[in-house]
Amino acid sequence: MKNQSQEAKPHIETLSFSEELARAVINSLSAHIAIVDKNGVILETNRAWKAYSVKNGIPEDVDFKGMDYLGICDTAEGDDSLDARKVATGIRKVINGVITEFLFDYPCHTEDSRRWYYMRAIRMSDTKPIRVIISHEDITALKLVEEALRESREELKEQKQSLEEANIALKVLLKQRENDKLELEKNVLTNVKELVLPYVEKLKEVPLKPINKTLVEIIENHLKDIISPLLQKFSNAQIILTPQEIKVVALIKDGKSSKEIADILNISETTVNFHRKNLRKKFGLKNRQMNLRSYLMSMS
Repeated sequence: MKNQSQEAKPHIETLSFSEELARAVINSLSAHIAIVDKNGVILETNRAWKAYSVKNGIPEDVDFKGMDYLGICDTAEGDDSLDARKVATGIRKVINGVITEFLFDYPCHTEDSRRWYYMRAIRMSDTKPIRVIISHEDITALKLVEEALRESREELKEQKQSLEEANIALKVLLKQRENDKLELEKNVLTNVKELVLPYVEKLKEVPLKPINKTLVEIIENHLKDIISPLLQKFSNAQIILTPQEIKVVALIKDGKSSKEIADILNISETTVNFHRKNLRKKFGLKNRQMNLRSYLMSMS
């Protein structure tokens, strides 16, 4: 049994690159193609080139053969003159062998529409005399996509900037709100300390009937319930605390025992425990399981 490599290959027709076939090939292309000689004179154009010319107002019977393409570029005037001269320079470099190919994209807008083209000039290899193929491909769709992407990037950039500015403004507002909140808390604590608690203490010193004494205790307890949430920040807590209590708080946070605190402050251990009890009351720590030092360490 013959293997695949030994099987007879089908007959393949030899392709002869005649001038007629070459012309048929370039006429089948969508790009606008012209072939020029070493002087930049047009030798041949394809069907797409001629169709584009007619579409842009050039009579159908105009023969492009023999036209000086480089000369036309050199003498161009108006808004496109600079691009035309760049094209002429690039094609001459290809003709002279300075570069192997020249690429250039350019706008070709009209009053009715916007269009862009991609031009490529390349020297035909191994040909004598010199021949250069010039092609112009419509890249409008690609340019519109690029333009849309660029606009999208700009919009995203503007949106990002707006969001960053809004974020900064929001942070400023939140910071101001936090400052206002802290100021309000300090005002409340200061007023309670200076305008309310002194009178409560005086009432507690006056001989009262049991019912009145109970009412004073209720008032005091409710006041402590109101202000205890405001004491989460140490800066606020200092408003309510006495100078001695502030010292005790600092030492408790440092992990000192009651005996060590007593020795440092030159007071009795009983006094330290009294301060501890008062601190728990002021901070609203009714749950005996709550460690005073842990609470103080959690304060900001």
